[in-house]
Amino acid sequence: MADIIVIGGHGRVALRAAPLLREAGHSVTSVIRDAAQAADVETSGATPLVLDVERASVEDLADAFRGRDAIVWSAGAGGGNPARTWAVDRDAAIRAIDAAVAAGVARFVMVSYLGAGPDHGVPEDDSFFAYAEAKAAADAHLRASDLDWTILGPGSLTLDEPTGRIRLVAPGTDVSRGDHDRHVSRGNVARTIVAALEIPHTIHRTLEYVDGDTDIRDAFRGA
Repeated sequence: MADIIVIGGHGRVALRAAPLLREAGHSVTSVIRDAAQAADVETSGATPLVLDVERASVEDLADAFRGRDAIVWSAGAGGGNPARTWAVDRDAAIRAIDAAVAAGVARFVMVSYLGAGPDHGVPEDDSFFAYAEAKAAADAHLRASDLDWTILGPGSLTLDEPTGRIRLVAPGTDVSRGDHDRHVSRGNVARTIVAALEIPHTIHRTLEYVDGDTDIRDAFRGA
């Protein structure tokens, strides 16, 4: 059994991942910024920890991480405010990575998005630009660290029922944001978090995917 801390614990992916992790026998602590979210987190089977990652220092985060077995970053500013996007999706994520190093927690799973990277191709006048730039910076910082990292790159998120099946997308594949084939259910993303934590083969890999026909674990083992 692993002791896992999930950053962004009240998000719609995290709330789906927590019960799956608990069913698999893991202990889950979900970080939230608002104490009013605690009841939802508890219902998911996780223990809530109130900590505003946007304002938390590396030391604050390291204190929360110390003694854990793995960290899952599933937080996000939610778009719409570039300044907050930079603050959460880039700066807070980078502090969390540095805190994991400081706390001696080697395993780190980052939930990113399909197509993230310095060559994301999003124009500066696009509302998605700040998020694309922020995720590119955070992902690069994680790859450059000494952590046992996995970066998950799901496509456009939906509320469809999860199938437990995905299709891996090869790096550099052109899949436009409006393409129906780019979609993946949040429930499947939750399942990929569990699979990534439990399959050592995913360490030091960036796994981009959409909903598909291959069992998640089979897809990850064959990546």
